[in-house]
Amino acid sequence: MTIDPRIQFGNAQIGGVNLHYAKAGTGERLVLLLHGFPEFWYSWRHQIAALSDTYTVVAPDLRGFNLSDKPAGVSEYETGKIVDDINGLIRYFGHEKAAVIGHDWGATTAWSVAMRHPESLWKLGSLQVPPISVWRKNQSLSQFFASWYMFFFQIPALPEYLMGMNDFAMMERSLRDSAAVKVFTDEDIAEYKKAWGESGALTSMLNYYRANIIKRFLSKPEDPVKIRVPTLFIYGEKDQAVLPQTVAGVGDMIDAPYTEVRIPGSGHWVQQEAKDEVTVALRKFLAS
Repeated sequence: MTIDPRIQFGNAQIGGVNLHYAKAGTGERLVLLLHGFPEFWYSWRHQIAALSDTYTVVAPDLRGFNLSDKPAGVSEYETGKIVDDINGLIRYFGHEKAAVIGHDWGATTAWSVAMRHPESLWKLGSLQVPPISVWRKNQSLSQFFASWYMFFFQIPALPEYLMGMNDFAMMERSLRDSAAVKVFTDEDIAEYKKAWGESGALTSMLNYYRANIIKRFLSKPEDPVKIRVPTLFIYGEKDQAVLPQTVAGVGDMIDAPYTEVRIPGSGHWVQQEAKDEVTVALRKFLAS
C-alpha cells in the first residue's frame, strides 16, 4: 500500500475502547473524517492529505472496524456509543470543537453528534446519507428494496459466513459493482480485505445494522431536531443504496448556513469516486 507520507498513525484510548486513527497536519482547527460500511480510515486517504495543509485532520477506524477495538455485543454499536467515541476523540486531541464530516454510517454518526452535542462542532458535513428524519419522511418502496441488505444483515451468523467466503468475493464484487466509475484498484481491494479479515471484524461491522436499523424503522419517530451548525451535504447522484428521492429536502432540517453539492457522475463511494470534487467542496466549506 502506498500511503502519502504526511499521514501518520496512532491509537487513542477513549473510555473502554481503543481507536486506531490516521492523522495529518498540525493546523489550529480539528477536522474528523468518519468512514462508513464496509470501510475504514482508508476511504478518506485522499482528503486526509489534501486538507492537512490547513487543518489537523484525523480519520479514525470506528469501533468494530479494521484496527480499532471490537467490543462484544450488539448493543456496543448503538449510535449513542459511537457518538460518545467521537466526542471523546475531540477531547483526546485537545480540542473543544471539531468539524465532523461523515460518509455512510459515519454520516449517521455526524448527524447524531450535531443533534446531541452541537457544542462540539464548528462545522458538520455529510456524504450520501440524510438525517434520519429526512430518510423516514422520504421512505419509499424503491428505497426499501435498495436497502434489502440492511434487513439481511439482521440474520445471525449467515451474513458473516457468506461475506467471508472465497476470500471475501461477495464483498469485493459489491464494492466494485456499486461504484459508478472504476475507482477500486486491486491494491485498494487488498487493503479492504486485510481490514475485513481482522478477528471479529465482520460481526462488529454488521452489528451497526443489528443495533440500529430495526429500532429506526419500528420505533415511534421523535420530533425532528433541527441542525444548528453550518452544514455541507454532498451527494453522488448515481448511488444505488441511498436513492436520490431519499435525500430530498435535507436543507429543510438545517437552521444554519447550508450548502448542498450534487455530483452527477458519482455513486455511493463519493469521496473516492469524485475525490477532487469532494476535496474542493470540503476546502471551500471549511474555509467559509
